[in-house]
Amino acid sequence: MYVIELALKLSPLSLSVQRKQKKDAEALYNKIKDCLDKGSPKLLELSCDQLVDKKITVLTNEILALQIYEKTASIGGSKRPGFSLND
Repeated sequence: MYVIELALKLSPLSLSVQRKQKKDAEALYNKIKDCLDKGSPKLLELSCDQLVDKKITVLTNEILALQIYEKTASIGGSKRPGFSLND
């Protein structure tokens, strides 16, 4: 499972969606990155492969950072890669 995580302006929590396949995760990562670069669309709706009913819509100009990583059993309860402020 691959996680695409977004950090938003003025929000201490990040948003994330998951993809089962690496190529799907990379495609979504690149789509979001292109939206940030071009400034459109203004609204971006994301869905999650693991939780089918989970949908997130964000304003692209509110995204500060974007990351992708593989979710593994070893990450479990330990620190996640990227935007976490806790050790």
